[in-house]
Amino acid sequence: MEHTIALIQKSHQGDKKAREQLIKENAGLVWCVAKRFYGRGTEAEDLFQIGNIGLLKAIDKFDISYEVKFSTYAVPLISGEIKRFLRDDGMIKVSRSLKSTAAQAFQAKEILREKLGREPDIREISDYLKIDREDLVLAMDAQVEVESLHRPVYQKDGNEVSLLEKLPQEEGTEEKVVERILLAELLETLDKEERQLIYLRYFAEKTQSATGKQLGISQVQVSRMEKRILEKLRRKL
Repeated sequence: MEHTIALIQKSHQGDKKAREQLIKENAGLVWCVAKRFYGRGTEAEDLFQIGNIGLLKAIDKFDISYEVKFSTYAVPLISGEIKRFLRDDGMIKVSRSLKSTAAQAFQAKEILREKLGREPDIREISDYLKIDREDLVLAMDAQVEVESLHRPVYQKDGNEVSLLEKLPQEEGTEEKVVERILLAELLETLDKEERQLIYLRYFAEKTQSATGKQLGISQVQVSRMEKRILEKLRRKL
């Protein structure tokens, strides 16, 4: 964990080698997430490449103050990137080879953006992938996200701004996601009976008496057990 945090800190400070090391060390994680989406008409390699885009976003956005494992934080972003790709991919039916080329182009674009410090042009992407420019343009045009919320609407300071980013968003969305991840991790430290009690009291919103009846214990026992569990969670938190 400390090793990963150190690499993330270096990456945030502009250390490209640390960033590349993080990508290599988390390749297995990306493959693990990508496997969940096998059999949906997209090649495994393409899913991996798209998942890597989510990994890059996780590296850039991860805040060590979250106090959660990087892998726990990264999985939803990797999965979300793949889901978004599969969703938008369904809007336009194109050949498998075009989809593969487009997926490679998206990943190359991310890598070149980091290396160059700006948006790469078509020539640079085609040179990087060793693909004819005409084929590259055809593949990228075929993968245009039709009215997708993630479709770039204009450039600002060298970066693409999507329609989603122009829509009003609820403040603290990322923080809430991280809080849910942290809560899930904390609940995993409880035994079965403790988790059931917490579920009944705070998710099903049952009274202590109703909770005790369902668990086969008294209201007093529920009260004592609840206090003990909450104290246990506070210490871990």
